[in-house]
Amino acid sequence: MSGGGERMVIVRLANFITPSSGGLRTALDELGRGYLAAGHRPVLVVPGARRSDEHTEQGRVITLPGPVLPGSGGYRVLAGRGPLRHLLETLRPDRLEVSDRTTLRWTGAWARRARVPAVMVSHETADGVLRTWGLPAVAAGRAADRLNARSAHAYTRIVCTTRWAEREFLRIGARNVVRAPLGVDLRRCRPHRRSTVLRAGHLHGQEALLLLCSRLSVEKRPGRALETLAALRRQGVRAALVVAGDGPLRPGLEARARAQRLPVAFLGHVRDRETLADLQAAADICLAPGPAETFGLSALEALACGTPVVASASSALPEVIGGAGAAAEDTGEAFAAAVRELLGRPPDRRRADARQRAELFGWDRSVAAFLAAHELPDRGGVPGARA
Repeated sequence: MSGGGERMVIVRLANFITPSSGGLRTALDELGRGYLAAGHRPVLVVPGARRSDEHTEQGRVITLPGPVLPGSGGYRVLAGRGPLRHLLETLRPDRLEVSDRTTLRWTGAWARRARVPAVMVSHETADGVLRTWGLPAVAAGRAADRLNARSAHAYTRIVCTTRWAEREFLRIGARNVVRAPLGVDLRRCRPHRRSTVLRAGHLHGQEALLLLCSRLSVEKRPGRALETLAALRRQGVRAALVVAGDGPLRPGLEARARAQRLPVAFLGHVRDRETLADLQAAADICLAPGPAETFGLSALEALACGTPVVASASSALPEVIGGAGAAAEDTGEAFAAAVRELLGRPPDRRRADARQRAELFGWDRSVAAFLAAHELPDRGGVPGARA
């Protein structure tokens, strides 16, 4: 294994992503760029339809064929242990970073045998995900404790992005947990992108523009955005909603919006990040209804664009957005009340507060924290991470 002052091979494994993935794909890309800028050699391994191996701005990216997980809306997984084990032995990593706490947990044992320090990144809480899929709270907590105990034993460190995400490991007494926040591109996401023309084009004569940037899957609770819009309109607030995202729930949501005659525009997955930032800056309020979110990158991007956020009080987002947004209980009525409260603040003040909050989360700080979790130096720094 290489010494701490040399260029280190950081192999990163991730599952449950698709070409239209949002937050996880963004985090992987930004961290890879940061590791590369810091003088290390990141290698990302992900599942896909076919094998590929390319050098990109975030380092080397290897795609292994992986099956689609049934009922997941397109998520693929690295299912074959043999090919992945062979690849790991070929790559000879100095550090291993795993963004999957279920199907790839076996790689922790592989890393221990190979004497490779390994971290698992907790991008979601186990009990939160189990509860969103319908498991009762007590049963979800017990199952999560068992899963988390095995994960904490398997890896050198567990990386959590917020105190909220850290709690489920602390309650089982795990002592190898570290905190490393994610970040936001403060140059791409900025309030000056706000376009009154773009806003008017999506308002269609309404007065307040709401935005949901989310994968349309059950754990994200996208239906809450429609409930919020319906509640606002019943209360006399002439609001419209733009949905940027795709997923298995989209057909049902579109049918629901038509049946209720709600002014909702479904854009599908917005691949171009500049276009997405323009949308985030044009909106008046961004909605983040996912109750199991451990960080919420799209919400942070909205803040950086000057747009306040209404987030689920059940999630980690209140910790992230602070006073630049509002937390609401998980009902449409509660979200609508929070939207009205934010709209009642002076527009210039609420937009300035949002940007100020986002500036606490530059990717430079995030990369430095992740490298510290790996016990690696940040030799090169991360250029251009702040505005």
